[in-house]
Amino acid sequence: MSADESAGDYIARLTRTVPDFPQPGVTFADLTPVFADPAGLRVIVNGLVEAVHAPGVGEVDLVAGIDSRGFLLGSGVALMLGTGVLAIRKAGKLPPPVHSREYTLEYGNAALEIPADGIAFEGRRVLVIDDVLATGGTLCAAVDLLRSAGAEVVAAAVVVEIAQLRGRDLLGGVPLTALSLQ
Repeated sequence: MSADESAGDYIARLTRTVPDFPQPGVTFADLTPVFADPAGLRVIVNGLVEAVHAPGVGEVDLVAGIDSRGFLLGSGVALMLGTGVLAIRKAGKLPPPVHSREYTLEYGNAALEIPADGIAFEGRRVLVIDDVLATGGTLCAAVDLLRSAGAEVVAAAVVVEIAQLRGRDLLGGVPLTALSLQ
């Protein structure tokens, strides 16, 4: 990364764009090359950590990463913030009992789950992390899921936001940090 290149430009330059994946009409933002680049990974994790400095966010005591690339990022962010990390899983990956939330994405329907036992969510201040914000279905489902379990979602952060799809409009006032806009 050059001294005059912004974090967003660096991420955009390394992101591989794959048209018509996973189905025709959908453009996939593959962040794998950014994650594999040591400077790229550092830029991403540091940028996502900055989400806690947005107005009104304050302290967080849990970072929730959305399946699956959010796991990678959420772990790094949690380490930097000195918090725990929660993996928000796709349906069927956790043993029961679970809290579940169904949602619609650009190319179908899905569900997210978190454990219903073993973690006290009530009153926890949570930062939600994901890789890409497109139509907002996944991120909104994660926010709703955590709230239904009693957590307070204080902010969300993503690496790439596809602004034209207006996914942030569905967040209902949850502060959102996006490192790169497409």
